[in-house]
Amino acid sequence: MGDSRPPTHIVTRLVKGADLNHHGTLFAGRNAEWFVESGFIAAAGLTSPANILCVNIHGLVFKKPVPSGSIIRYESRIVRAGRTSLLAYIQVFLQNDMRLLVDGFLTFVHVDRDDRPIPHGIVIPEHPDDLPILERLRTISA
Repeated sequence: MGDSRPPTHIVTRLVKGADLNHHGTLFAGRNAEWFVESGFIAAAGLTSPANILCVNIHGLVFKKPVPSGSIIRYESRIVRAGRTSLLAYIQVFLQNDMRLLVDGFLTFVHVDRDDRPIPHGIVIPEHPDDLPILERLRTISA
């Protein structure tokens, strides 16, 4: 039996001088920008990008500072679909290293031309491997 989950999308970034804060590490705002972009790419892989709006960032946690010159990898995947919403889970790692730097969730809403929510028709069955991720989301949302 194959994996019925949506694919994981990988975005790689080089942390440069313009991306740094006053401590010489990756500025949280730039990291959040790349985080949202990565989640958007996962959502856009399932529906039209023109119909997607990011409406919530949940539980974004910066676990370790990221120094200049680092190559970081954003791994994003849609883990839940509501009637009009898509929930992405994003993890950030150093390239070639499995130490988690950042993780969190994004909620996207599928909208019409007037930015009103409309059904997207996407169904994502709950996968056993995603249960800890979804439980964490429930804890954050409580």
